[in-house]
Amino acid sequence: MGKTSLLAGSLALGWALTACTPPEPIRIALLAGLSDRGSDFGESVRNGVILAIEQQNEAGGINGRKIELIVRDDGQDKAKAELAARELIALHPDIIIGPVTSSMATVVIPLMDKAGQIMISPTVASTNFYGKDDNFFRVNCTTREAAIQHARVLYERGARRAGLAFDASNLPFSGTWVEAFSAEFEKLGGSTSATAGFESAGSTRFSDVVARLLAAKPDALVLVASTLDTARLAQQARRQAPGLPLSSSEWAASAEALIEMGGSAVDGLLMTHAYNRSDDSAAYQNFRNAFKQRFQREFGSFSLLAYDTANIVFAAMKKRQAGEGMKRALLTYGPYQGVQQEIRFDANGDATRKVYFTEIRGDAPVQVK
Repeated sequence: MGKTSLLAGSLALGWALTACTPPEPIRIALLAGLSDRGSDFGESVRNGVILAIEQQNEAGGINGRKIELIVRDDGQDKAKAELAARELIALHPDIIIGPVTSSMATVVIPLMDKAGQIMISPTVASTNFYGKDDNFFRVNCTTREAAIQHARVLYERGARRAGLAFDASNLPFSGTWVEAFSAEFEKLGGSTSATAGFESAGSTRFSDVVARLLAAKPDALVLVASTLDTARLAQQARRQAPGLPLSSSEWAASAEALIEMGGSAVDGLLMTHAYNRSDDSAAYQNFRNAFKQRFQREFGSFSLLAYDTANIVFAAMKKRQAGEGMKRALLTYGPYQGVQQEIRFDANGDATRKVYFTEIRGDAPVQVK
């Protein structure tokens, strides 16, 4: 009887301990450039994901399971990206948010597809990844959609000869953006007076890049580059052609950071971005206030895109059935409500997003469309 009682007691203790053990966390990974010269982009995405995860965990997690974030830095470098991708594949996260640039997507998507790993990017926009039945989901609009809208707005504002500077180190993004812009601008009756590519990772003389464009006598300059490089190009443009209109692609869409980096040189610059700055809805104001309280600064486009992306993942996970893969869940349980826009994936995991425009006036961004 003693041995029987001891065995029963041990089993009861085991069951009790099992019942008290918290369930395994859901592991979500983030792959972004966090150490390169344009790391403000990756950090902005990371902050949006962190805020969404913290809020979800405070609300009880997903079906009683807390969310654990695994972060890897691709450094905007092919070798680092491949290493980071292999590390994440070995860890088998439920999903990877990222990468954040089209150049890094080119590197890691083949590795992830081979491993069967699902990825979802808040920001990758190149048309190179559109319309493919793979393991890669996109939340942002394509370069083609954004560039066409940019060409139309610039033409409406009186530009007829546009010079374009673009960062060739992220050619899957910048190349497709420049191509779509030029085609639409010329269709409207304008012309691309000149293009000038540069490598952000190299020892670029931005004065030379601007000089090459000015030699073709443009009446506007379009800058397709990161926030930092857009600021530096704008500074050189103001020195060499003070009154020339400037605009930038959505790659530099963090207006507050651009003002901080570019100072008076970006005054008057028009930029493409992915959210309605004039929104007075409760959802937008709650997000904006929560972000500022958590990070002590205003958010940028990339943070909002990342926040929406993380919440899409959570919504699909809450409805996912036992044994159901993330790809099927993401495709099945949409559309998903973002802070401002509804996100709806097509059969290939592609979504789109409305394009907005902001002009920097003095030290403040003002939405114009």
